[in-house]
Amino acid sequence: MSIQVGKYTAEGPFLNTASLRNQSGVYVILGRANDNSRWSVVDVGESSEMRDRVANHDRTPCWRGQGHASLSVAAIYCDATRRMAIEADLRAQFDPPCGKR
Repeated sequence: MSIQVGKYTAEGPFLNTASLRNQSGVYVILGRANDNSRWSVVDVGESSEMRDRVANHDRTPCWRGQGHASLSVAAIYCDATRRMAIEADLRAQFDPPCGKR
């Protein structure tokens, strides 16, 4: 399964971190009000070990505090150089409410 996030095709959305590979890439936290609504970008980050990072993230309270009925994660697997550029691009495009830099 895949989802379009900006100009990138990501794997997901996944409802739990067990579906993520523990590899290098960009994670996109998505939220929606109900099953019929569109996903919105809650946070964007990058890590060399995505599953571990998302599962133990310090911004989880912010994600849960956005009032979404459902949270999910999408993954764009890539190397360190690309993941930093993609993260910056997605942050600029979506200005997510969590993880302001």
